[in-house]
Amino acid sequence: MPVTIAHPTSEADRRALKAEIVKEIILINISGDDKPGVTTSITEILANYHCNVLDIGQAVIHDTLSLGILAEVPAESESSPVLKDLLFCVHEMDMHVRFMPISEDSYRKWVAGQGKPRHIITLLARKVTANHIARVTAIVARYQLNIDSISRLSGRIPLGPPVEPSKSCVELSVRGELADKAQVRRDFLELSQELDVDIAYQDDNVFRRNRRLVAFDMDSTLIEAEVIDQLAIRAGVGDQVAAITERAMCGEMDFTESFRRRVALLKGLDEAVLEKVADELPITEGAEKLISTLKKLGYKTAILSGGFNYFGRRLQRKLGIDYVYANELQIIDGQVTGEVVGQVVDGQRKAVLLKELAKTEGISLEQVIAVGDGANDLPMLSIAGLGIAFRAKPVVKESAKHAISTLGLDGILYLIGYSDRETLL
Repeated sequence: MPVTIAHPTSEADRRALKAEIVKEIILINISGDDKPGVTTSITEILANYHCNVLDIGQAVIHDTLSLGILAEVPAESESSPVLKDLLFCVHEMDMHVRFMPISEDSYRKWVAGQGKPRHIITLLARKVTANHIARVTAIVARYQLNIDSISRLSGRIPLGPPVEPSKSCVELSVRGELADKAQVRRDFLELSQELDVDIAYQDDNVFRRNRRLVAFDMDSTLIEAEVIDQLAIRAGVGDQVAAITERAMCGEMDFTESFRRRVALLKGLDEAVLEKVADELPITEGAEKLISTLKKLGYKTAILSGGFNYFGRRLQRKLGIDYVYANELQIIDGQVTGEVVGQVVDGQRKAVLLKELAKTEGISLEQVIAVGDGANDLPMLSIAGLGIAFRAKPVVKESAKHAISTLGLDGILYLIGYSDRETLL
């Protein structure tokens, strides 16, 4: 059973190891096959010598344990008996141990570093490769950020072809000062486009796992279709409406103007067609899991859509959405009139509604998540604590702080810090 005692790497560490000092600080690294009782056995020995634990971390990958303890040996004890007992204990467990003396000066510098800002970088892909991690961590290193921890949030991936759409997520917790956060985001966006993955950068603050409301666009977000395009096909004006829709989604046309022009083309459509279209609407990958999980976690959910209430209410009943705000399509004598009732829900209206919902729920906008794909979603994405462009047009992805294009909607759970294990409720 190999045992490694690291040689001091600096003159200060040599002095700390050899000299009679008031107290000693020792970094203990233990590795080997994971088994119950390892941490207990090690810390009981440290307790017998009245040692303080200054830091501790443990990880298990494929049944292999890595345990690190930064221990302070007090004045009344000496390190030699402590190390001797630890060596014997580790030998009995058929594991490896490595000791490193730490100078007080080195420790003080390490403590001073804890005040630096912390950031979370989330890598999402169908399958994470070594190249993905290498490229992401290269940007981290370029900005002189220190990686404190790397965690896999997705479940274990079986070998062979996936039975269902696979998903992988790795989260990096990093620390350091950033002079230009916008440039960091741009670098990650460019890399995500090159590698066909999603990379999200966030400040690690108190709000990250304290969001309380999630507001969704409906068309091409909660459902994989643009309802108005589907209605237009049945009305025989599909090409005309689709062309206007595309221009509006890309931000080339005012939403309200484009919306009224498209609705006018639906004049005379039979009301029965709406029910048929509603029955055939495909729910977006991950939407049902996301919303059911959010409900169990106590979140409120809302649809803020430039589409139609008729379909929003259908989704509300199906998915259990709390709030729905969309446009009321006017129907008289069983036929669509080509008009909408009341104020059109455009981009600015969505932002106003989001603020009102936050006030109703008694929360701040920092506790709100907004998700959408079109240019008319940008106002609400920009004011939400977490704004996510989902499978969005390029102009929207470039303007939003976060984007998911690779995975389904349930990938949002990774962005707010939940692992697959935690969401198997």
